[in-house]
Amino acid sequence: MMRWVRFLPLACLPVAACTLTPRYQLPANPAPPQYQQFDASGNCGPGKELPPARSEPPTDVPGPCVWGPAHPSDQLPRSDWWHDFADPTLDALEANIDAANPDLAAALNRYQQARALESEARSALFPTLSAQAYTNTDRQSDTRPLRSASQPDSYHDDFIGGALNYELDLWGRVRSAVAAGSAQTMALSADLESVRLALHARLALDYIALRGEDAQRSLLEESVTDYGRAVDMTNTRFQGGIASELDLAQAQTQLETARAALTDVIDRRSLLEHAIAALTGSVASTFSLSRSSLTLQFPNVPVALPATLLERRPDVAAAERTMAAFNAEIGVVRAAFFPRISLAALAGLQSNQAAGLLGAPNRFWAIGPQATLTLFDGGYRRAVVASVRARFDEAANNYRASVLTAFQQVEDALAENRLLQQEHDQQQAARVAAERALTLSLNRYENGAVNYLQVVAAQIAALQAQRATLDLESRELQANVNLVRALGGGWQADWPTAARAP
Repeated sequence: MMRWVRFLPLACLPVAACTLTPRYQLPANPAPPQYQQFDASGNCGPGKELPPARSEPPTDVPGPCVWGPAHPSDQLPRSDWWHDFADPTLDALEANIDAANPDLAAALNRYQQARALESEARSALFPTLSAQAYTNTDRQSDTRPLRSASQPDSYHDDFIGGALNYELDLWGRVRSAVAAGSAQTMALSADLESVRLALHARLALDYIALRGEDAQRSLLEESVTDYGRAVDMTNTRFQGGIASELDLAQAQTQLETARAALTDVIDRRSLLEHAIAALTGSVASTFSLSRSSLTLQFPNVPVALPATLLERRPDVAAAERTMAAFNAEIGVVRAAFFPRISLAALAGLQSNQAAGLLGAPNRFWAIGPQATLTLFDGGYRRAVVASVRARFDEAANNYRASVLTAFQQVEDALAENRLLQQEHDQQQAARVAAERALTLSLNRYENGAVNYLQVVAAQIAALQAQRATLDLESRELQANVNLVRALGGGWQADWPTAARAP
């Protein structure tokens, strides 16, 4: 009877296919059939007419708002979307993100740690083989308990042996640990892409803001020059007795106000320049960007369908993989309620004489199963299972929150793009009218028809309209960056549908 006991582990091998991990199922997150900004035909929704795009959309995609569903997923490589802004300086700066940004490097290190931990868990699927060898000369105590008189005081011990140990994964503990490690690795891979996307978007936003400040600076410098001429003209008229001292004071006030605004713009630009330096891994004290105009192109952003958004957003993918990792962890901790059974084997040579160590009489071996089971732990294992289940529930709620946030951010970005285009067109009309009013007021003042207060009011209105127009151009470009980020990053038209993530 005892002879058959040693084969009991082999009889249990068919059971090794079982697992105590609960069946994994995603929480219900119904995706809307379309975004609120669009109607069923792919055009803008009722009462939400979209002004003409800043650039012509491709001819092989439908609609002015939705250009057809995209089919990327979070695992596939992403295009360098910032190239669509057609700014070589921005392209060069974005390239430094991957090469020198310490935050991205730290995220990569976290991903590498997860890969190493996954490999560590996967190693338990294979047997462990070890070897040992030693040679000792030992001296026994004369008063050692149970020592016989025939035993020598000292003896020689030479040993060469090896051991093999393999856990029979009857309850799926090892496989669940591997699944948890794999899911966590993919989650950190998606986190890495989230960090990369956030850094590239932050750089693009700061760069656009900096070029907007450059445009504001050029406008204010022109205004300072014009206001200086107005002061000279008013002073001449004052010396000639045509204008009052009040007119001269108002002209000087307008000039100094424009100079103060110019200084403020220069200050904001320096802060943006320092932020860009930190993002690109440069020292702010030695980093500088030459001035340039706001000449970036408006990119064509293909808006994915709502269901596709859940596949391409790396933060949504990370939240889902984290949930899968905790689900697998439940299987690991539940397996602790059952015995851990392993096969062990030991073999080698041992002798008290080194010369004859390799002889056949010195060989030894042992083989057999081992089982370990905790009989009482004061509720420890149940507490661990409850803790992991709670962490799984937390991850599920975080996943649902990430999905809701994703749809919110896309709707926000779409609404912002649409309304900013409308506002820009309206502001352009206001700027033209303000500049016309300024020209008329200056002509009337030179002819003595109005006092200088009307000229000042017209100058303030014109400058505000011009600055608001430049600000809206920057905000429009930044809204495109926000839309790209909300959609999960870059895209490629040739990404196959078959490569979509499950």
